[in-house]
Parts: sequence; structure tokens; C-alpha cells
Amino acid sequence: MSNEYQVIVVGAGPAGYVAAIRCAQLGLKTACIDDWTDTDGKPALGGTCLNVGCIPSKALLESSEQYAHARQGLDAHGINVTGVSLDLDVMMQRKQQVVHELTQGIAQLFRANGVTHIQGRAQLGADREVLVRQGEDEISLRAGHIILAPGSSPVQLPGITHDGKYIVDSSDALAFDNVPARLGIIGAGVIGLELGSVWKRLGSEQVVLLEAQDSFLPVADEQVATQALRSFTGQGLDIRLGSRVTACAVKNDKVELEYQDADGEHSMQFDRLVVAVGRHPNTENLASDESGLLFDEWGFIHVDERCSTNLPGVWAIGDAVRGPMLAHKGSEEGLMVAEQISGQVGHIDYNTIPSVIYTLPEIAWVGQTEQALRALGVAYRSGLFPFAANGRARAMGHTEGFIKLLADEKTDRLLGVHAIGAQASELVAEAVITMQLGGSAEDIALMVFAHPTLSESFHEAALALHGRALHIAPVRGRKQKKS
Repeated sequence: MSNEYQVIVVGAGPAGYVAAIRCAQLGLKTACIDDWTDTDGKPALGGTCLNVGCIPSKALLESSEQYAHARQGLDAHGINVTGVSLDLDVMMQRKQQVVHELTQGIAQLFRANGVTHIQGRAQLGADREVLVRQGEDEISLRAGHIILAPGSSPVQLPGITHDGKYIVDSSDALAFDNVPARLGIIGAGVIGLELGSVWKRLGSEQVVLLEAQDSFLPVADEQVATQALRSFTGQGLDIRLGSRVTACAVKNDKVELEYQDADGEHSMQFDRLVVAVGRHPNTENLASDESGLLFDEWGFIHVDERCSTNLPGVWAIGDAVRGPMLAHKGSEEGLMVAEQISGQVGHIDYNTIPSVIYTLPEIAWVGQTEQALRALGVAYRSGLFPFAANGRARAMGHTEGFIKLLADEKTDRLLGVHAIGAQASELVAEAVITMQLGGSAEDIALMVFAHPTLSESFHEAALALHGRALHIAPVRGRKQKKS
């Protein structure tokens, strides 16, 4: 194995493996170092996303939706099903098979593109040296350019000891060997809501989400958040805002928890407790003191808008740097850095990165929220169209939710698009494309959308913004005057 490369990538998650593949495509001699192993102790590329995050969670969300639909949703279609039962072992095996196929796919892509995969724990040293720990051995590598993509890990709360069985993090919650009758979740954000949805659909009698913040999903548009809270509560999720956990312990195979809210102190007992309060960057021991790499107070690597660190030839991308911790954001940063290293002009527009919550209904958005625009004093118009008025949504039986467009009052350029409903994760791509190209609500209104499709709601929302919606009563788009 060579010790000299043109590019060394540390980390093989969505940011790192994409960066490595693109560097190799551009003719650069590239190595990717990663220490992830699967449950059998074998190397597994893909990082958190493919192994214990995005992919397995979506596999379980899909399976749990299928199960719940078979139990309760088919009779309206004239399909009578009896004796529906859950085989959790088979469901988990399917999830792992999906993960295995995708992680092996990355290994094949590495081979096809000539990327050298090095298994081990990497640390950045001085003068672009990378030390790789492999068991008791250590090897030294060097490269003209180093891309740091170490990813992130779940945050652990002080005073709450994770045991991997009763008190777990989001990774463990994707591998329960039985459905907990009483499930507690600390945190009602994206991860908590997705996990809560899975286990509620699979049969948990009680799912309680304890959220310290007083507002629900503050990162989302407030109108979407209000609809989402109503929807999730209706599905049986017990979401308690302004609730701060004060004590937690495992006694007699149960998790005994105490929390405080505006009404005082409370105690609850759960079969399992999931801590889902966010993630922190995997930057501990990533770089030696001699390297001189700069971090901020939260452990993120300091980078500029080009993802360049304070060290010449050293770059950082993904969850370890500023910005949203999203797999697609990390991948695009990997592409941008690879192209800059090769002498091209890499670019990423951080204003058009979409966010998605894969619950049912799905939630997705891109750009500014209404509350953000008001705070900025931006004059805008809004147009909303409910899925209840969409023919395809009616035929599917998924009429909950809406799509909303926000456009600049003067220029009509789209400033934000927010959706809650079926396939919102797919529909938001239309908004991303429009905004990336500098499009307006009028541009969308002039386009032809296939009928019947859910995407017609995007078209109708653009029409509604100007008071021209065809399939709801015409209402002039709401206007926010600049204060």
C-alpha cells in the first residue's frame, strides 16, 4: 500500500465517500480512511447515515407504515384483511439487508473509481501527515490535500447513563428486539418524531416525547409546525413541551424518570427510553495539537465558505462543520471541495438546502420561514393550497396537509416553500430547483403540471399567491408589509 496520495479523505459517510469518489473521477490518487465496522466486526462504509441513521430509519418507517396500513387502512379501499401480525425479526432483517446492499455498493464504487479504502482510525498530524491506527499498529500517510469528514454522534445528556438496553440513543432505537409497551423519548425534534412514529405504529401503547423547548419544531414554518403537532397528537404521540428531565434511573428492568414543566414535578416509568436531543461532531482526537487545526467552542472545525480550514491543503465538510447536519449538505460540500482541489470552481448554495422529516405526513421545506421573514422585515406574499383539494391526494386517501409558497412582494422571487403531506420529501425538489434558478411564483404558475398529481398542489399554491387558485375559492395571497 502506498503512503503517498494526492488526496486523503478521513471518514466514509455521505460527505467523505462522495468526496473520495469525485476526487478519483477527477484523476486524483485518492485514499479514504474509515473505522466503521458492522455487527459482525467487518468494515462497513457509509458512516452513520447508511449504517445506523438515514437508511435504516427510513426502512423501518416504510415497514411500519405498511404494517399500520394493512391493519387499519385497507378497508376503505374495499380490501378486507384479517390476521395481520408483526414479525419484528423479519422486519429487522429486511432493514439490515437494505443497509448491507448499500454499504457494499459504496465498496464497489470505490473499486470501480480506484479509491483506496483504508480501515482504521485516523488522526491529522503536522504538515499534512495522517496517522492511521489499525489495532496495535500505526501507519503514516501523506497527501497534498486532506479532506476531514468525521461525521457526528448522538449527544448524551449529563446524568443519564446509556446502557444500550433500557436507556439508548437513536442508533440503538433502530434495533429493539421487541416492541416496548411504554416508550419514552427525550427530544421531540426530527429524530425523536421519526422514532416515535415507528414504534407507535408497530404497537407501543404509549409513546411520550419530552421536549425542553416551549415551542414545537421551531426550525419549521410555524403554520406547518401547528399542523404537524395536531397530526402527531392525533396519531397517539404524547408530546409534552417545556418538559425538562431532572432525574433518570433503571430499576427493576424499568426506566424511572422525573421531569419538570410549568405545572411542577412529575414522574413516569418506561420500558425503554430514547435520548434524541441532537448530535455533536466527531472531532475529539481527530487532530493532534501539533497539527494546529482550529475548532470552535462546540467542537466544530473552523472553515470558510469554501470549506477550507486554517491549514493550507486541509479541508473539512459535513457534520463536523457549520451548517445543518444533513447528509445531502455534506455530500454537496464533498463535491465542491473535490472540484476546488482539481482546479475547478466548486460551489454550493446554502440557501437552497432542503430539510425533510420523514413522518406521516411528511414535512419538507427549503428557504425562509414566515417567522424569519417577519423578523427580517421582508415584505412578502404567501400562497397556500391544501392537499384536500388535490385529486390525486383524494384518490390516494392522503388529504392531510398543504403546500405553501412565500415570495418577495416586489420581485415575486420565491423565498421559501413549506409542505406537510404525502410525498412532501419528493415535492420539495421542485421548489429547490425553482429557487436555485432564481424562479418566481409566476414562473411556477405558467408551467404545465401533469394531472392528476400531487405536484399540481405546487402549481395551485403559486396561483393562490396571486389570488388565482383554480381548485379552491380565490383568496388574495397574504401580504406582509415591511415594518
